[in-house]
Amino acid sequence: MPELPEVEALAHDLAKRLDGRAIVRVDIANFSCLKTYDPPISALAGAMIDGVSRRGKFLDFDVSGTHLVLHLALAGWIRWKDEVPKLPAKPNSKSPLAARIVLDNGSGLDITEAGTRKSLALYVVRDPNDVEGIARLGPDPLSDDFTIDVLADILAASGRAQIKGVLRSQGNIAGIGNAYSDEILHAAKMSPFKPANSLSPEELDLLFATIRSELSEAVARADGLPASELKGEKKSNMAVHGRTGLACPVCGDTIREVSFADRSLQYCPTCQTGGKPLADRRMSKLLK
Repeated sequence: MPELPEVEALAHDLAKRLDGRAIVRVDIANFSCLKTYDPPISALAGAMIDGVSRRGKFLDFDVSGTHLVLHLALAGWIRWKDEVPKLPAKPNSKSPLAARIVLDNGSGLDITEAGTRKSLALYVVRDPNDVEGIARLGPDPLSDDFTIDVLADILAASGRAQIKGVLRSQGNIAGIGNAYSDEILHAAKMSPFKPANSLSPEELDLLFATIRSELSEAVARADGLPASELKGEKKSNMAVHGRTGLACPVCGDTIREVSFADRSLQYCPTCQTGGKPLADRRMSKLLK
């Protein structure tokens, strides 16, 4: 899933490509992705694109005051096309194409979603805050509004909830997902199961600094890269996420995994849990 650094880079790349361009039409190839009806998708036709920005993990296209908001979900992506077909895209449930934005110079964007689980979402709204997911976002971790006191309040309000889940909750902090919460906790040498309200003042300082540094460094690495290179850049710089069974780049221990119904987390026992493996409840059930 694209998270804050990748969506930030996408916004920067698209803002440059779309500057001064007008939308000719938006073709919806998978009707389940369109979550709104007023304004209609046709309201975007003929309007100029005034900017592209990031809101958490959402992309916001400002189209002459009307907003096309996109959430790429688990398997969505944007592919730039120097030339798009002249005929409108036809609905096709077997195609990865969810929507196509056709621009006035013949170029455009293909919005795609891999796999059978279709959760990509596209909204046409007058105000980005009309999108529920944006309205309930927590503070952006790279904004000036996100201070150590704000983080302390979030952790205290979360009680004994596992810190991994607290970090990836968009209502707590906007933009951190499964991958970067793994990376942040590894860099901070904290167990993903650590209760949120149990951090010492020193641990709080370390976690705050690590959130800032891990995300800022990832944004810097991704900045300027075209969309086609962002996935590879993200994967190649992960220390633990997606690296189950490989050696930790810090201590050399084997990276382990805890699996859940629809996701998993990765961690290093030596760096994060005092050498003790965390219980993988799904695996435990299989072994009974």
